[in-house]
Amino acid sequence: MGRNQKYTMIEKVQACEDYISGKISAREIALSLKMTKHGYKAIYGWVQQYKKYGSSAFEKKLKNKAYSKAFKTEVVEAYLRGEGSNIKLALKYNIPSRSIIIKWVTIYTEGKQIKDYDPKPEVYMTKARKTTIEERKEIVEYCLNNNKDYKGTASLYNVNYAQVYSWVKKYLDDGEAALKDRRGKRKSEEELSDDEKKDRKILLLERKIKQIEKENELLKKLEELERRR
Repeated sequence: MGRNQKYTMIEKVQACEDYISGKISAREIALSLKMTKHGYKAIYGWVQQYKKYGSSAFEKKLKNKAYSKAFKTEVVEAYLRGEGSNIKLALKYNIPSRSIIIKWVTIYTEGKQIKDYDPKPEVYMTKARKTTIEERKEIVEYCLNNNKDYKGTASLYNVNYAQVYSWVKKYLDDGEAALKDRRGKRKSEEELSDDEKKDRKILLLERKIKQIEKENELLKKLEELERRR
């Protein structure tokens, strides 16, 4: 399994230089970077960005770029008309990641409304408020059903971003029981019985499987759109 981390600008530039020079294949580069099975596809994307924008394509952005509803719609419709793959359109419209386009296309094809980008800075400053177990369950369910939109969820339910993030993490780790107001405490591994340890591992595995299934479903929808064009 590939390592779960972002790659540095130096790593990306070196990967591009190695690939362009013909010294090593994209698959070999992906392997050396300990990427996932299809990591070589990301290498192709890096190379195209590098050729068009140079090393500046990989410079760390200080803040999220704002996209209007009209701009998002234009990109999605260009994709659906077959004017290019998500990678080519990301380059054409100077969008830093093809995953952004994948998200927009999915929202569009599911009949959901594409919205203007709204950073919602207030959700970080909102004072944490008391909630019931029922509220926390509803908030977590909404967040997970909306691609882990922590900011949007926090704004909708008038709670702090950190609260939403914490509840979702607890739920994915230990299920609904973890949402009880125990001030974030839970039994340590040493305090658990053998059966409780097994139950905890099973719950954790089930949550991870559900998330993986959602992510795979998203990719399948995109691949289906690619095949239809």
